[in-house]
Amino acid sequence: MAETAAPARRDDLPPSERLRITEVFLSLQGESAHAGWPTVFVRLTGCPLRCRWCDTAYAFHGGHWTGFDQLGQAVEAYGVRHVCITGGEPLAQPNTRRLVARLAEQRYAVSIETSGALPIGGLDPRAMVVMDVKAPGSGESQRNLLGNLEYLRTGDQAKFVLADRRDYEWARAFVAEHDLAARTEVLFSPVAGELPPRDLAEWMLADRLPVRFQLQLHKLLWGDVPGR
Repeated sequence: MAETAAPARRDDLPPSERLRITEVFLSLQGESAHAGWPTVFVRLTGCPLRCRWCDTAYAFHGGHWTGFDQLGQAVEAYGVRHVCITGGEPLAQPNTRRLVARLAEQRYAVSIETSGALPIGGLDPRAMVVMDVKAPGSGESQRNLLGNLEYLRTGDQAKFVLADRRDYEWARAFVAEHDLAARTEVLFSPVAGELPPRDLAEWMLADRLPVRFQLQLHKLLWGDVPGR
């Protein structure tokens, strides 16, 4: 198992200089355009959503306050180029935008994974946004913030995690209604253990969808192990 960094607790720092962190660890990026790259993951604590199939519920609570300098040192210690800001929901903490900008300024290839339920405007344009669009099977589709679609660029991704045929048909209609594939790259993923990947692949091929199929590489390698 990859060693997890443990940035020093900084409860003494002012609120503007810290973030609540669940873990910092090295793994392979399992999703998005950066899939397969050795990546440092900075997992922030807290999320306002409760998706039915969430696999990181341990990040909803707890964590510890960590200063920007300590986070930068923890990321640098791993010696890789790619950094992914994730959660929980990283944008639930206002200081996340500062962290993204700081890492981009240090010439890391930065991505940020977000639920799509909070505004993504104002993120550093050097970072790649991987934004969920919640399908009905998640139990949180009413939380999709449609205004976020206007901020997605060609270098970003919109990700749909699908639990069944109903989710697939909903996502297919959503992509068509919003002409989403013309705006950004669209990813369809099956919920692990619920939707057989082959079924999703066959549906996409039958419909000739302009979207990209993906599996969660890290789950194929290590399963649902925190810090991998």
